[in-house]
Amino acid sequence: MMVSGVLLIADAGLTLAWQEPISAYLAGRDQSALKSQFAKLQAKKVRKHRSQLKGDAIAKIELPTINKTAYVVEGTDTGDLRKGPGHYADTPLPGERGTVAIAGHRTTYGAPFRHIDSLHKGDRITIAMPDGTFVYRVYRTRIVDDSSLWVKRRLRFNQLILSACHPLHSAAQRIVVFARFVRRGKPEVRRA
Repeated sequence: MMVSGVLLIADAGLTLAWQEPISAYLAGRDQSALKSQFAKLQAKKVRKHRSQLKGDAIAKIELPTINKTAYVVEGTDTGDLRKGPGHYADTPLPGERGTVAIAGHRTTYGAPFRHIDSLHKGDRITIAMPDGTFVYRVYRTRIVDDSSLWVKRRLRFNQLILSACHPLHSAAQRIVVFARFVRRGKPEVRRA
C-alpha cells in the first residue's frame, strides 16, 4: 500500500508541475503517428473531404513563443483531443474565410495548449496545411464561460481562435486566444 501511495502522490505531483504522465505518453505516441499521416496528406482530400478525416491529421500548428509544435486533428470529441489539438468541424479550415477554431488540452494528453496563457499581442501562430502555410498574430486573450459560443462567430476579418480549459486543472471556464490572419506562405516540405 505504501508503494501505491507513493506512486499516486508522484503522479499527482507530476500532473501539477508538468502534465499527467500516462496520457502524455499516449499523446506522444499519437502525435508520432499523426506526423507520418500528415506527411502523406493531400490538399484536395482535406479541403473537399474533411468529414472523412475525423480524428486524422489535417495540419501542424507552431507556437514559437511557447516553444510548442503539434499536429492538429479534425474534430473535437474526447477521442480526437486525446491525440492532439482538434479543429472544430463547424468552422472553416485555415486559408478559408471566417473564424478558424482549434481546441486543446492544458494538463492531459500531451497538454498542447498548457501555456497558451503566455501568448501575448503580436505573437505569431503558424498553421501548416498541405496546400499552404497560414500565419496569424495574436491580438487578444479572454477568459470566457464554457458555453460562450460567440467566440467562433465570423468577423470582418479572418481569424484563428485557440481554446482550452481554464484555469489549469479545471474545466470551469475557457481561455481563448484570438489571432488575426496575416499572410499565406508556400506549403512546407513534408517528409514521412
